[in-house]
Amino acid sequence: MPIKNTLSFIWEVIKIVVIALVIVMPVRYFLFQPFLVSGQSMEPNFENGDYIIIDEISYRFRQPQRGEVIVFRYPYDPSKRFIKRIIGLPGETIEIKEGKVSLIKENTEILDESQYLPKGLETQRDIRVSIPEDKFFVLGDNRTVSLDSRDWGLLPRQNIIGKVYLRLWPFKEIGKIEKPVYQIP
Repeated sequence: MPIKNTLSFIWEVIKIVVIALVIVMPVRYFLFQPFLVSGQSMEPNFENGDYIIIDEISYRFRQPQRGEVIVFRYPYDPSKRFIKRIIGLPGETIEIKEGKVSLIKENTEILDESQYLPKGLETQRDIRVSIPEDKFFVLGDNRTVSLDSRDWGLLPRQNIIGKVYLRLWPFKEIGKIEKPVYQIP
């Protein structure tokens, strides 16, 4: 009798493991993915060691939007994952001049980044770039140390893994990540 109970127990455990894998694996590989922030490029909004969840499905139904924080494969070494904020969208012209980031349309509109950048922080290096289709201009929030589009150019759309959806660690910072609202006509 004990052998039959043991085999029954083992069979039940195997079924639970298989069911869990059938449920968890598609979620992990196609919908949401964990990511551990490494480095200082997104401080003070994301610190080294923050544990976040990436939404991989939203961009299958819509385009990435300005202000969203994304995780992507670094264009020059796809094995590396970076986290940055989308600043410029396809078809736009972005200019960095005298420490300010501007969107060039009919007029020059300085982006109000006060919702996520520390007061007085300036963006170094003057550049002007027109963004073609399927490319994005991304910057780290800690502009003084970030390796971003100012250094390696525009980010191809196909390199984007997903948007940062949720922070799980540290516990005092748990919550959904919202994108800032820009006042651009």
